[in-house]
Amino acid sequence: MMAGDNDAGVTAAPQQNNPLARKLSKILETRLENDKELLEALKALSTFFTDNSLRTRRNLRSDIECKSLSINEEFAEAFGRVKEELDDVHADVQAMADCCRDMTSRLRATRTQTHELIAKTTKLQTETQRLEMRASVVDAFLERFQLKPEEVKALRGTRDGSLHDNFFDALRRVKQIHDDCKVLLRTKQQTAGLEIMEAMALHQEAAYERLYRWTQSECRVLNSDLPDINATLCQAMRALQDRPVLFTYSVEEFSTARRNAVVRGFIDALTRGGPGGVPRPIELHSHDPLRYVGDMLAWLHQAAASECEHMQSLLKLVTKEGVADVVRQALAHITEGICRPLKVRIEQVVVSEPGLVALYRLANLLKFYEHTMTPTLTADAPLLACLAEMHDLGRRLFFSGLGARAAKLTERVELPPADLGATAGVSRGLALLAEVLESRDSSVARLDARRRDDLAEVVARVVDPLVQACSVSASRLAAVDMAVYMANSLYLIYTTLSLYEFTDRRLEMLQAQVDAHVDTLVSEQASHVLARAELSHVYAHVRAHAPKQGALSVVAGMDAASVKAAVGRFDAYLASPDASALPQCGLLVSPRTRETVAARSVELVSLAYAQIYEAIGAPENGYGDVNAIMPRTPAQVTKLLS
Repeated sequence: MMAGDNDAGVTAAPQQNNPLARKLSKILETRLENDKELLEALKALSTFFTDNSLRTRRNLRSDIECKSLSINEEFAEAFGRVKEELDDVHADVQAMADCCRDMTSRLRATRTQTHELIAKTTKLQTETQRLEMRASVVDAFLERFQLKPEEVKALRGTRDGSLHDNFFDALRRVKQIHDDCKVLLRTKQQTAGLEIMEAMALHQEAAYERLYRWTQSECRVLNSDLPDINATLCQAMRALQDRPVLFTYSVEEFSTARRNAVVRGFIDALTRGGPGGVPRPIELHSHDPLRYVGDMLAWLHQAAASECEHMQSLLKLVTKEGVADVVRQALAHITEGICRPLKVRIEQVVVSEPGLVALYRLANLLKFYEHTMTPTLTADAPLLACLAEMHDLGRRLFFSGLGARAAKLTERVELPPADLGATAGVSRGLALLAEVLESRDSSVARLDARRRDDLAEVVARVVDPLVQACSVSASRLAAVDMAVYMANSLYLIYTTLSLYEFTDRRLEMLQAQVDAHVDTLVSEQASHVLARAELSHVYAHVRAHAPKQGALSVVAGMDAASVKAAVGRFDAYLASPDASALPQCGLLVSPRTRETVAARSVELVSLAYAQIYEAIGAPENGYGDVNAIMPRTPAQVTKLLS
């Protein structure tokens, strides 16, 4: 075995060292699909190696070499043709180079000859560009800082004094140039800026003077009922706002024209009426004070609103702040002319004694229009002062008449009637007060603080004398009769005032007085019940007794039998409590007051019974069993009386 193994190893070693064997092993181990070069070679070989024979295999090398030789020959022949073409190209390039050198030499010679001409041409072109730039700068300067001939013509106006169509454009152009000159003053062109600014200032002043004269002439003719305010006049006012003095004079000229128109229109409305007699003249209603004054104030309010619209239309293009103040001042001037005729007529109406109600309504009407027109006029407007003066006059005459009327109603002391109701004088006074308060029209009387004070004064001028007269009338009555009479009179006054606004304070005062008289009636009613039941002396002893005085039962008239007898008579009252009511309480006009008196008097009686019950039941008073004397408890008595 060992010998065999050695022989195998000796045999394998010579095979590995055999070149042919190695080559065969290498060929067998080769993977043809991974060798791209070998595959390409085999593909090329397949094109001419078609017969696999011994001769062809032996001649394979020579065939490959012949094939390679033929390819090289073809390559050499192709490169020969390329060389010939390159030689031709080289010859052409050489010819072109010779031509370029010739042309370069010629150009060099020509450049030397024309260099001076080119320099002169370049210099002339540079000078031309500089002159063109200066010309454009001059043109731009003249365009910005000089007026065109047509603009100068527009500023000069026409022969008839009217304005040219392009007047305002030219004026804006002058203003723009004048403002732009301020820029020049900050540069080296100060002299030119000053000269141009001076020239523009002259143009500007002449234009504004011409514009002001034209505006005045236009405003003077705007004195018709419906003035035609054209767009040119509105532009003129907008332009004049740069000259405050001229602007103010122009507004005053317009206001004066409109003032004359308003006065004329007011006189026509009073005497002639509207177009064709519709509406009719206001003077035809002079017999009716309220309508007469109301028509005049309504016409004035409408005229003021129309004039406000005219002023706003005139100044609609004005952008200056405070235009609203200008409008209010102008309206104050426009309406000033109407103050005197209006004041004379209103004074005639007020002093003609139209009656208290008419005076009150006139005062309210004047106050309403004063309040309504205040936002559209200045605070010191003559018209507002006129309306305020007439309102104060009417107010003073009204309160004077109201005080005299109330004093006349209460100057004679009237005796209370048998039913203890209000007297005829009180009824007449309340009728007068109701008539005055009902005449107040809430649509025209704004209840501001002063207005509420007027209402309070109206109420005080009538109610205070009436209450005083009632007190004087009741001074000779008994306490119960006085309380019923005053409660009825005050209730009538209370119910009258409760129908109107802003009388809460007075109602509280009246209610307090009524409550005081109700307290008197309650006290008298309870005393009357206790007296009828003969419990008043028992209740008086109970309240006056002190524990240190000893037992209550030993007091004269307070023995158990006397108290029990009195309690028995009180039981009779419990059977029919209404029979013990004061007859005067049935004369109370107010059902609520009657119920209040009854309920509170019952409470007092129940409270007195409870105090007596507690005193009788006290052991120290020596009565013994309280149920034997007073079989009803306070709770039972309260339930029966309720």
